[in-house]
Amino acid sequence: MERKEFLRSLGAGAAFALTFPCVQGCSKSDNGVEPQPIPTGIDFTIDLGSEEGAGLANNGDFILKNEVVVVKNLEGNFIAASQICSHQQTDQVRFLSENGGIFHCFTHGSEFDQAGNPLNSITNNPLKIFNTSLDGDLLRVYD
Repeated sequence: MERKEFLRSLGAGAAFALTFPCVQGCSKSDNGVEPQPIPTGIDFTIDLGSEEGAGLANNGDFILKNEVVVVKNLEGNFIAASQICSHQQTDQVRFLSENGGIFHCFTHGSEFDQAGNPLNSITNNPLKIFNTSLDGDLLRVYD
């Protein structure tokens, strides 16, 4: 009996019961969170003199904007990285001041240096890093 005939003999309910877990497993990560695409086409400006920009006043501070983690690192330089992790595309990447400043994903523990390079064996995929430029009090983040 061919597969098509076998599935037809089981009926629609049984076929759905057999295929639904596969479809479900392929569309979500193991923690049930929908994967999100790595942001592209990023181009925005933050006025560092504004209320939003006040979140970047001190070295080690970061803010989240447009699925990007914008950081004033421990040396006072601005860095921007994807908030969406390259491991399983969850939006849990944040900046931690430990170890000189790293990006850490709170979903599975992936860690990345400030250039986006993986620091542990959870993933080999680099974290997307965006360009930044500072003109007076205006910080531009872009692809």
